[in-house]
Amino acid sequence: MSWGSELWDQFDNLEKHTQWGIDILEKYIKFVKERTEIELSYAKQLRNLAKKYQPKKNSKEEEEYRYTACKAFLSTLNETNDYAGQHEVISENMTSQITVELARYVQELKQERKSHFHEGRKAQQHIETCWKQLESSKRRFERDCKEADRAQQYFEKMDADINVTKADVEKARQQAQIRHQMAEDSKADYSSILQKFNHEQREYYHSHIPTIFQKIQEMEEKRIVRMGESMKIYAEVDRQVVPIIGKCLDGIAKAAESIDQKNDSQLVIESYKSGFEPPGDIEFEDYTQPMKRTVSDNSLSNSRGEGKAELKFGGKSKGKLWPFIKKNKTQSFCFHKELMKRTIGKATYAFEARDYVLSLKLGATPEDFSNLPPEQRRKKLQQKVDELNKDIQKEMDQRDAITKMKDVYLKNPQMGDPASLDHKLTEVSQNIEKLRLEAQKFEAWLAEVEGRLPARSEQARRQSGMYDGQTAPPVNNCAQDRESSPDGSYTEDQSQESEVKVLATDFDDEFDDEEPLPAIGTCKALYTFDGQNEGTISVTEGETLYVIEEDKGDGWTRIRRSEDEEGYVPTSYVEVYLDKNAKGAKTYI
Repeated sequence: MSWGSELWDQFDNLEKHTQWGIDILEKYIKFVKERTEIELSYAKQLRNLAKKYQPKKNSKEEEEYRYTACKAFLSTLNETNDYAGQHEVISENMTSQITVELARYVQELKQERKSHFHEGRKAQQHIETCWKQLESSKRRFERDCKEADRAQQYFEKMDADINVTKADVEKARQQAQIRHQMAEDSKADYSSILQKFNHEQREYYHSHIPTIFQKIQEMEEKRIVRMGESMKIYAEVDRQVVPIIGKCLDGIAKAAESIDQKNDSQLVIESYKSGFEPPGDIEFEDYTQPMKRTVSDNSLSNSRGEGKAELKFGGKSKGKLWPFIKKNKTQSFCFHKELMKRTIGKATYAFEARDYVLSLKLGATPEDFSNLPPEQRRKKLQQKVDELNKDIQKEMDQRDAITKMKDVYLKNPQMGDPASLDHKLTEVSQNIEKLRLEAQKFEAWLAEVEGRLPARSEQARRQSGMYDGQTAPPVNNCAQDRESSPDGSYTEDQSQESEVKVLATDFDDEFDDEEPLPAIGTCKALYTFDGQNEGTISVTEGETLYVIEEDKGDGWTRIRRSEDEEGYVPTSYVEVYLDKNAKGAKTYI
């Protein structure tokens, strides 16, 4: 089955068909290109969607993601983001493996098609030229034959006429011979051209055209195969990301399975537990007795009367009274509707809760969190103490680093002026002092909430693990004068309030003589170094020494040759081999 033998006369149709094949391929390229754009757009929308619902930093939403359901939702957002990434991979692979490759192939295909059909047109024009020559020689032969026949008839007529001179007859005879010779020449020429045309025609239909059409057929078949391969790649690109997409979906399912409703319920308790005890029963008020009601010691009226003189704390605000203050019926009804809590299905009035809710609405947050219930206040204070301890540790690390740098400057004046660090060292020490005072203040409030003695505040600080052996002075707090009310709540009088007194801690920046540092590895001198400055040590190329302190970013390494010979050398002059298991090395951050 060959186009050259079967379609020898369908040159124009083959030209149209091959152009249609290129159009189909370009249409497929356009389809894949639009698919990649859709994948990119879909991936972008998925990423924007995941980003939209991500918790904002330093916002209340971050606290909500402590719950397992919210964590699972966060995992779903992350997996959705990864899922979007796979669609981007699909777009990239389709673009590089299909769109770009096929676009290049289409250009090559157009050039090849153009070359084949140009060759075909050239052969076609050649056979047409031969045909025109044949027609021309044929017409000339026909014309010469007719002219020779007329000349012969004229000669015969002249020869038969007795009135014509002999000269005229001879002239007619010569003219007839000339025409006859011309006819013979035209006949020979026509015969030659006819043979040549027949040869060219056989070559055209049995050699040139079949060869050209065969090339066009192979070109078209390659186009079809290439398009099929591209479709396979199209499917394979999708199939390659299916396992990863499956992992993303498995991650979402696993996150859903990790949801623990009991744990979330416990977190709700920890977040909103006030620490208050439920209120007691409300006593019956008998209005039928003309005499004044007798109030028991644990009645609400007694609590109200005695509480007014005691509900003061630090002279800042009215104290919180847990028992209910009895008011008239109208006020009682309003409080019942707007400020009640539900405890085992019974409506109660909780003025502590009311103060807490009102403080949230008004946005008033005292420094000591006294507007919060005891349990929530304790958590806030503990969180504040931990944050302050972390800040203190950071400042202490910075102070140690500055001290280390100053020590290096003292030993190597060419590296810098030690006096230039005094201002920074003083500033850091002052920051540490301020943070310690702040931490002691919050620890005092925390001790008050937890009912601890002031002496225990230092123990809590040590448990937080933020101080490296440095102790703080004891703190006197107002927890010593706390009085409990009969129903378990407490009130405090301003006259009994104790002041928090903090003793400042002095810092000592003196440098004590350090004990010999243990070796943390060895080093080999790459070059000879003449340690002429104070604090440096001379080394010889190829010499092996002990490393007792590695480079901390200043370009110097501390080494030891013997117990009495140690100093600094440029780090670039030695090749260090640290022992990972070595202990006792002094490190500064």
